[in-house]
Amino acid sequence: MCGIVGYVGTRRADRILLSGLRKLEYRGYDSAGLATLVDGRIEVRRTVGKLDRLEELLAREPLAGTVGIGHTRWATHGRPSEQNAHPHQSGDVVVIHNGIIENYVRLREELIQAGRQIRSETDTEVISHLIDQELSKGLTLLEATRAAIQRLEGSFAIVVMSSREPGRLVAAKNATPVVLGIGEGEHFVASDIPALLEHTREVVFLEDGELAQVEAGGYQIYRFDGSPVERGPRHVAWDPVTAQKGGYKHFLLKEIHEQPQAIIDTMRGRIGPDSGQVYLPELDVLRDRLAPVTRIVAVACGTAWHACLVGKFILERFAGLPTEVDYGSEFRYRDPLIDERTLLLVISQSGETADTLAAIGPAVERGAPVVAICNVVDSSIARRADATIYTHAGPEISVASTKAFTTQLTALYLLGAYLGALRGYRDAGERAALVRDLVSLPSLVEYVLREERLIARAARRYANASDMLYLGRGINYPIALEGALKLKEISYIHAEGYPAGEMKHGPIALIDENMPVVVLLPRDKVYGKTLSNLKEVESRGGRVIAVCDAPDAELERIAETILPVPATNPVLTPLVLSIPLQLFAYYVAVERGTDVDQPRNLAKSVTVE
Repeated sequence: MCGIVGYVGTRRADRILLSGLRKLEYRGYDSAGLATLVDGRIEVRRTVGKLDRLEELLAREPLAGTVGIGHTRWATHGRPSEQNAHPHQSGDVVVIHNGIIENYVRLREELIQAGRQIRSETDTEVISHLIDQELSKGLTLLEATRAAIQRLEGSFAIVVMSSREPGRLVAAKNATPVVLGIGEGEHFVASDIPALLEHTREVVFLEDGELAQVEAGGYQIYRFDGSPVERGPRHVAWDPVTAQKGGYKHFLLKEIHEQPQAIIDTMRGRIGPDSGQVYLPELDVLRDRLAPVTRIVAVACGTAWHACLVGKFILERFAGLPTEVDYGSEFRYRDPLIDERTLLLVISQSGETADTLAAIGPAVERGAPVVAICNVVDSSIARRADATIYTHAGPEISVASTKAFTTQLTALYLLGAYLGALRGYRDAGERAALVRDLVSLPSLVEYVLREERLIARAARRYANASDMLYLGRGINYPIALEGALKLKEISYIHAEGYPAGEMKHGPIALIDENMPVVVLLPRDKVYGKTLSNLKEVESRGGRVIAVCDAPDAELERIAETILPVPATNPVLTPLVLSIPLQLFAYYVAVERGTDVDQPRNLAKSVTVE
């Protein structure tokens, strides 16, 4: 997830680029840079850290020029550093890029063998070299870019500038947003609308598989095959704050809707749907230490702890490894039974959670391998762990976690299949079936998102409740905990999650006509038992909200409200069931008028013990 801005016109490019990047700061970043054309040559300025540092650098080393590109980087390949910051230059070409190039390792090796000097750890630098190679054959910048992107596998939004064609930018899009801004005698390119609103409300969105040649006086759009596309601008009436939220009322709702793409990005380059294989090259350096592992200890806090609970089922089923789940705040204050045959698995969105970070020290002292699942590249936990599986979910602005959680689950499915293959556990066909079903997850999430209006109506019906119970069984019990946490975090309604079978051991005393009970009820092997629990709720006047993929006549009689989800592999139901609970909590909170994105007393990254 990066911020991209490009400008072609008559004004000072550096000021426009810097201002545009500031409008994209909400996306999160760890480094930044600009490039402009000055007297026919490319000038680049890059820094690690916030835009203030880049602005200080520009004050010392100004950039002239009326054509330029700018970028804020959220690291995916290579740590945050000036060397890895964008733009990346090769010869007469300079490039900025948002996305993930899956085959960059192979391309990098080919370029090195061809005598190219690769200076960074990024996948983006490969693009600049490929385009420069094509330019050297006598192609135009547009032709060279088109030829280069034919070799790329993955997602990308690319903006290219060359000293050979000084009044021109070329942009390309595949699965990552690119928008053109249309001005009077000037044009803009950006990854998101907020960067443009200070200058224009007339925009053109590129579609997947398209390039644009942008000049001060106009633009032309082409498909990757070279055929032209006619597309006029549309007017955007958003104010800047609304634009940052992509037209959504809150960042939380935006991030809920980003989950299909976030799940794709987590899986990108890591699965072979045809072969049924999972590829986690980041773990290959640990293969010799992972092979003899006999158990797993998973440590996390908050929502990530719920992901660990789901992970316990996944890792035990697909890897055959007994898995213990601990809170970071508890694990660090006991004497854990860990040795070199124990895998410590730590999960944290930010990679800075203090209690989770503290768990790594005792494991390292005892010789245990440490694997992290994180979203933020080069975070403290990622640096301490022996290997890290990055979720590539992009910045999560809202305090309540949504896409970070579902991408953590996605990473756990991948880890379970990887360790199972490494250990030769279970039939390879079962792992292959899991991988094939993983491919369908984004479309299953989209199915639930299409039921948003129904879920919103249901939420308004229960928004005045003072308490709620959430019930689940087996692998879906952690989702009951997560659903209850989401509700209490953002709506301030007291909510608790329980195993459905434990309701009669205490919580049933709370059931009356004022108690909504949310139950997770996929048609799995325990459907009948959970339905029996609901009959006990019904007999005491409780208000049943059922989340179900195939309700029967009995459930339709018992439940006051049914929230539909699509049927899927029972192992994948936790991820699918979590989506309606996120939307339900969101719309309850909106109805109650709470601060959805910044709930009281909560912080996004808990860096204190």
